[in-house]
Amino acid sequence: MSTDTRRALLLVLDGVGCGAAPDTDAYGDTGSDTLGNVARAVGGLSLPNLQALGLGNATEVAGVPPVAAPAGGYGVMLPRSAGKDSTTGHWELAGLHLATPFPTYPQGFPAEVIDAFARATGRPVIANCVASGTQVIADFAEEQQRSGAWIVYTSADSVFQVAAHEDWIPLEELYRACETARALLVAPHDVSRVIARPFVGTPGAWRRTANRRDYSIAPPGPTLLDRLEAAGVPRAGVGKVDDLFAGRGITARHTTDNADGVAALHQWLAEAPRGFCFANLVDFDQLYGHRNDVPGFRGALEAFDRALPGLCAALREDDLLFITADHGNDPTTSSTDHARERVPVLVAGPRVRGAAVGVRDTFSDLGATVAEWLGVAWSGPGTSFLASVVPPGRA
Repeated sequence: MSTDTRRALLLVLDGVGCGAAPDTDAYGDTGSDTLGNVARAVGGLSLPNLQALGLGNATEVAGVPPVAAPAGGYGVMLPRSAGKDSTTGHWELAGLHLATPFPTYPQGFPAEVIDAFARATGRPVIANCVASGTQVIADFAEEQQRSGAWIVYTSADSVFQVAAHEDWIPLEELYRACETARALLVAPHDVSRVIARPFVGTPGAWRRTANRRDYSIAPPGPTLLDRLEAAGVPRAGVGKVDDLFAGRGITARHTTDNADGVAALHQWLAEAPRGFCFANLVDFDQLYGHRNDVPGFRGALEAFDRALPGLCAALREDDLLFITADHGNDPTTSSTDHARERVPVLVAGPRVRGAAVGVRDTFSDLGATVAEWLGVAWSGPGTSFLASVVPPGRA
């Protein structure tokens, strides 16, 4: 069949890692196993549709045993880029490796960074600490109301986060400030992402809104998206993926939650005549991993599993669906941040045969596989496993 009619959907379950990578200990994440630990903590997960594709064959998940005849391709992938954040993970999936991690700021940002941001935006800065988003708002929101200052904070990841109440500082001003920060934060302070974190509410009842925006550093080399664009393959995004690639090679429909993301995937599957969709479902990471919410994480996994048959039913004869993750975010550990973990990879589609793809040496093997399916030459790191899941007679 001509590649002109083919489609590929790469779906990232943000933060849903599945156990130790070879260098997990070096990142301070000993014992992290997001899927495995959540499953054990709740006495087993109910994920019959992921199980049927081969999730339990790929990695140990309580309540999700291996099946005799998986319907999909299944395996795990190891991270090779330095770092454990969303930008690094998505870039590696797209065939771009980083030799050194993005800078982090466990003591807050240096004075020269904060002073430059305050001067450029015309507002002072408060907080400048490592904190969870909900806690930093609880601690500093009333001071922001009095002073008009930006709430700036970071985490264990390479992020410069700016929180502002939507009634006190207009959203557009917050977005402009984050664009300013993105331009100011160059080496050696070239953080992975600047994040706008708007919130609303009153004391004791603060609530972050869905108007978050991420401003990523531009990829320093070619990615799968660039290669697809050069080949004339249409590209669409769901969720924050365009932010992670600084808008290069892709535009995305931003979504409010996982359910909205699944609805956007259905729309793409119903309407796109060909091409590639890169999607991120962020609730696992943003709502549950970072908040150490084990029951919430379980609920999000089981809700996605219930949505999976509908997605698979919408696949055409020449479609492939890839399900994976970008890093771990284990809510059972004391950490509230990302974890260096391997990630699962599952492949579904009418032409797919149930088969193991093994332990892949890099996330970039998935990017190489997408490129081969869509008929695009691949010159980045990674090796395609397409022949393992779509035999030549079915391709």
